[in-house]
Formats: sequence, structure tokens, C-alpha cells
Amino acid sequence: MQTILENKKILVVDDEPDILETLEELLYMCSVDTASTFEAAIHFLKNNTYDVAVLDIMGVKGYDLLTVTHKMDIPALMLTAHALTPDNLKQSIEQGADAYVPKDKLADISLYIADVLTAREEGKNSHVTWFPLLKPLFDKLFGERWRQTDREFWDEFDKKQVSSRNDSQKME
Repeated sequence: MQTILENKKILVVDDEPDILETLEELLYMCSVDTASTFEAAIHFLKNNTYDVAVLDIMGVKGYDLLTVTHKMDIPALMLTAHALTPDNLKQSIEQGADAYVPKDKLADISLYIADVLTAREEGKNSHVTWFPLLKPLFDKLFGERWRQTDREFWDEFDKKQVSSRNDSQKME
């Protein structure tokens, strides 16, 4: 599955140098550009073509970058430690993020990127793969009833998940 990552061009944006370095190491099979500021990221986006972007939320104007990557049709994974809240998860999904990954799961980033790229290739909703993997963590961090505060949004999200999962099963 992770052969899909070979030779992919990835932009990683984070204001923490150790995170940038770790992601470069974890994504050794890819061509990785790193940016530690919003401005540097915009420069890269204007001058290069990317298969995927990994965007920190805090410190680099991650949501503004998400808007830009979404308009450019670049799949984006939001990566966060400090913005790990139900509201930020919802906002990421609403603004078009393909995944929302806690920095605690950094070691598995290639799995999440591969899932997003595979879903895009197959025309599927990328949330079908990463969200079920991370929901138990979200339940633990946010509390079992965290989705109750915005029930309508999450009910609609679940319907899209089921629909997309059914569509992919029909294709198999």
C-alpha cells in the first residue's frame, strides 16, 4: 500500500524544526519540501507542484494554507498537537482537509498519507480510512460524548462515511 508514496512530492509545513526533520525522515521515499512559516509555504506552493501537503494548524496559519491547497486541489492532512479539539477537527473537515492527525500519531504519517492518496485515486471520501482509525483516540481525548455538542454535523458526517464505504464495497 505504501508504494503509492514512492517519488511523491510532499510539502510539510510546521513551525517546529524537530517535527519537520522527523517528517522528512519518516517520508524518506518521497521528495519532501519543508517550510516553517506561512510565507515560505506560499512560496513553495507558487513555485512547485505537490501530490500532498501536511499542514500544522498553529503557528503557520494552517487553516489559511488549507484554503490555498484546497483551491489548488492538493490533498491536505492537518497535523496538530495544540489544536487537538473537537472544534478544530470539525473545522478541518469543513474546510476540506483530507485528514486530521494528532502529532501523537506522527510515526504513522505515511499510512495516513497513503490512505488519502489511495482514496483520491479511487474517487472515494478519504475520511473513510483515517477517521475510524483515530476515532478511539478522539473518544479517549475528548470524552465518549464529544460528538453530542454538534450532533447534526456528525450525523451527516457518518452518513457520508457509510455511503462512501458502501460505494467502495460495490466496486470490489
